[in-house]
Amino acid sequence: MEEVRSLKDVIQIRTDLIATTRRLHQRRWCDGTGGNFSVVLQRDPLRVLMAPSGVDKGRMEVDDLIVVNDNRDIVEGCGRVSAEAALHMAVIREAEAGAVLHSHSIPATVLSRTHQANGNITLEGWEMQKGLEGVATHATCTKVPVVNNSQSMASLVDAFLPHLPCQSHGILVAGHGLYAWGTTLFDAERHLEILEFLLEVQLKWSRSPQS
Repeated sequence: MEEVRSLKDVIQIRTDLIATTRRLHQRRWCDGTGGNFSVVLQRDPLRVLMAPSGVDKGRMEVDDLIVVNDNRDIVEGCGRVSAEAALHMAVIREAEAGAVLHSHSIPATVLSRTHQANGNITLEGWEMQKGLEGVATHATCTKVPVVNNSQSMASLVDAFLPHLPCQSHGILVAGHGLYAWGTTLFDAERHLEILEFLLEVQLKWSRSPQS
């Protein structure tokens, strides 16, 4: 069994997740009750700290966060588990992510529909690609998978699974938004910021006269 984090560490993780959530809300990437965010507290047995469903992410406090197990049962805190927790668990297991962040920005929502038929968005030639783990030059091609949206979480998990072993940054859900992750919360937030930046650039570039 994996050693449980110290109380001090857990308090810091809770504080960090709230701070991240507020930053994302301020950037209008999780308006209303949109978006959901998670951090792994321990893996064996799995315990994941999450934002509850149906709450304004810009107004959450540390005590609002919930802890869920591998079956998505609440083991600590009060609230409702998001149906999308199933996607978080899949990413955590298959991509070995330590944190998963899901945003609903306008660029991610629009471009995921525009590129839905392609099954991916190709990002190429942008300097900010180097903010993604494993990317060392702008002269590279980064493909972000786009999967079809569904109200069935089982169907969405099935759509995610083929991409997770070979995808280390994020996945778009058509007409819905972006899932990004990393080994740590810091890494996940960086990947989300970089991908959101690149998607916004891509959207503006596609509408410019030179595109």
